[in-house]
Amino acid sequence: MQFRQQALAKLQSPEELDLPVRFARPQGWLVLSVTVVVMAAASVWAVTGSVASTVSAPAVLTHGEGSYILQSPAAGQVTAVLAKEGERLPADSPVLKVRTAEGDAVVRTVAAGRITALAATIGQIISTGANVASVEKVADADDPLYATVYVPAENAASIPADAAVDLTVQTVPSQEFGVLRGHVKSVDRTAQSAQQIAAFLGDSQLGRQFTEDGRPVAVLVRLDTSASTRSGYRWSSADGPPYRLTSMTLATGSVRLADQRPVDWLLP
Repeated sequence: MQFRQQALAKLQSPEELDLPVRFARPQGWLVLSVTVVVMAAASVWAVTGSVASTVSAPAVLTHGEGSYILQSPAAGQVTAVLAKEGERLPADSPVLKVRTAEGDAVVRTVAAGRITALAATIGQIISTGANVASVEKVADADDPLYATVYVPAENAASIPADAAVDLTVQTVPSQEFGVLRGHVKSVDRTAQSAQQIAAFLGDSQLGRQFTEDGRPVAVLVRLDTSASTRSGYRWSSADGPPYRLTSMTLATGSVRLADQRPVDWLLP
């Protein structure tokens, strides 16, 4: 009954038109202003901004021309190993001597390079075409190193020219010396088979390893040079490792892809 009397009294009283009306508290205006500013900034970024993304893939440090697998031209027994791992040889240099039914045969290098692996030993019986050595095509020890990154084929079209690349080198502790810097020199638009990778790197095992999840695309990376580091290349740390890098060192490459406009994600 008390609430009913109050309601009736309210209806009978004149309208209080002379009192000011408060539309919002100061705190509410502050929240509204902040919301408007944030929405405006987000709208401008959606139109003019971009989102950077990267793709990580296995990589190998090599000289620019790659390697090749040396094969025996004849079947027989290895009687002498005439070269050593790590030795640089000119073209047509003897590597192995093989005793065959017709006499002794010599396995020679096809092109000048450095012996990175020997797969034959004295006394071993080998067949015609057997892999006996891996030879890296390098004539001068001062030839620069490159990195070959084997990127999934679906990402190849998103890699711009001269894209930045960070390389985590297996033989260099990244926590202490950081990552190796480089930029994309070229992108092979054709997916590589295990045989093609093995032929370039001179290592059939790496060919199988890099194609386990499909045929990748080879991205050649030019390493950034620096006169202030012992390795001769630029690192994310000031000095980098206190030693030089060697070819056929494994790494993981993080390649920056082309920037994407965020507004494109919202459009049908």
